[in-house]
Amino acid sequence: MIDDTAFRTLDDAFQAVVGRKPGLSCIAVPPARGRDYAPDGLEWSYGETAERVEAAAQAYGRAGYGHGHRVALLLENRPDFLVHFLALNRLGCCAIPINPDYRAHDMAYLLEHSGSDLAVVLDHRVADVLAVAQGIAGKPPVCGLSHMAELPRARRAASSTPPDRGSETVLLYTSGTTGLPKGCMIDNEYLFFAAARYNRAGGAMAVRPEAERLYNPLPLFYANSVSISNPAMILTGNCMIFPDRFHPKSFWADLAATRATMIHYLGIIPPVMMNMPASPEERAHGVRFGVGAGIDPALHGAFEKRFGFPLIEVWGMSELGIVTAANHEPRHIETRSIGQPLWDVEIGLQDDADALVQGPGLGELVIRRKGNDPRKGFFREYFRDPETTATTWRGGWFHTGDIVLRDEQGVVHFVDRKKHMIRRSGQNIAAAEIEACLRELPGITEVAVLAVPDELREEEVMACIIPRDDAGKDRAAAQAIVEASLQRLAYFKVPGWILFVDRLPTTATQKLQKTQIFKAGEDPRQREGVFDFRPLKQRAPKGS
Repeated sequence: MIDDTAFRTLDDAFQAVVGRKPGLSCIAVPPARGRDYAPDGLEWSYGETAERVEAAAQAYGRAGYGHGHRVALLLENRPDFLVHFLALNRLGCCAIPINPDYRAHDMAYLLEHSGSDLAVVLDHRVADVLAVAQGIAGKPPVCGLSHMAELPRARRAASSTPPDRGSETVLLYTSGTTGLPKGCMIDNEYLFFAAARYNRAGGAMAVRPEAERLYNPLPLFYANSVSISNPAMILTGNCMIFPDRFHPKSFWADLAATRATMIHYLGIIPPVMMNMPASPEERAHGVRFGVGAGIDPALHGAFEKRFGFPLIEVWGMSELGIVTAANHEPRHIETRSIGQPLWDVEIGLQDDADALVQGPGLGELVIRRKGNDPRKGFFREYFRDPETTATTWRGGWFHTGDIVLRDEQGVVHFVDRKKHMIRRSGQNIAAAEIEACLRELPGITEVAVLAVPDELREEEVMACIIPRDDAGKDRAAAQAIVEASLQRLAYFKVPGWILFVDRLPTTATQKLQKTQIFKAGEDPRQREGVFDFRPLKQRAPKGS
């Protein structure tokens, strides 16, 4: 295991690999005909990547950006993202990844709440990001990726102290349960602790130094890649493979072309691949194992048998990184086992009174670091939200909001979410945020948003709506709501199902009772009068 104690920043660790073996492969992209960047694929060594990081760091430094500044990045899943992330990390700037599927409403909140000092975006997104930035407090400057030589000067001075392990390095926005997304403030200590746990996991998830090539179709603007697996690969001198997204038809060809030895997956990927026609390509790969979460236990064994490598189920979240893994036999793949705690992590189950559950039973999953500093190496805080930070960290444990079961053998299994969250294709979506948006639309009196099952995407968004007296209740009225939502929300947040109702159940104090809308065991999708708009939920064309 690499000793990371001498490093202050992730860029320090990256530069150590450059100094030791600059020829090692660092970043690869599979070929994709018609893609507007690297259509033939690319591969950069650590040395070649370092030259690009140096150029970006020089550009930021000349413009006065440094320790304490926050820079928003809208660079999709391109190699440029990692280049700019490392350059900012070197200077002590905090990167704020922007989901490219965000519409104006989402983007305005992120830029304003984060207090971004600058936004660096793909050239074809400059106009729309600039329009958003001009409408918010602070009006952060926006710079296209190809115009770094013309970077606007920083409007406030950077800190004179050099960055260290406690410096802000990335601010990740993750959906909460009470409204708008929360900003998870992550420092360098988090990156090193997340990498250490990943690289120490061992068993069926053993990472070999300077020998792995990780194919990761998950977004670079979320925790999995930017703050967990990328640091793990850098600390071990391994290669990071960035497709623009998950492509089922070219999946096996991409793995072969990039010589991948590891993959990351979400629950949506295994069923999609199992439904693809059999082909010789599906065994012509060098993948040793996959790491992810959410596979249906009924598919787990069949997937491994057909494609020839194990899928290691893990449990994690943006605030903590990956904390458990089912990487040692027996892996209990016929269940939703979350495995055992990784290095230096302690887990527990708590009841509704925050008392630890002893022995077998149900409880909320709670987590802390071993030793006398339970929060070290996890997220620092919810940005500008000390109350929620204190609530989730009460009693020295982080309260995950997930309900788990510990069986008679001590194996821990995921059961359900305590929070009102919707998880669609790996995206965590807050029902309250969608409800707030829909309530602003004409023709709606009240609304309840909830998760319904989806065979492909795990869960889908459903909106149960009480229309105003003069509003329609037909499909045209429902479609108008969906189309209006698509103008305000990222496509994945928009309701895929709409149901008009006459009333919504509430308590005596008028609190909504979502669990009473449908009878126990009823499939909401089968209710008479429900409208299916899932085909309308498409990514916006580039540049829109």
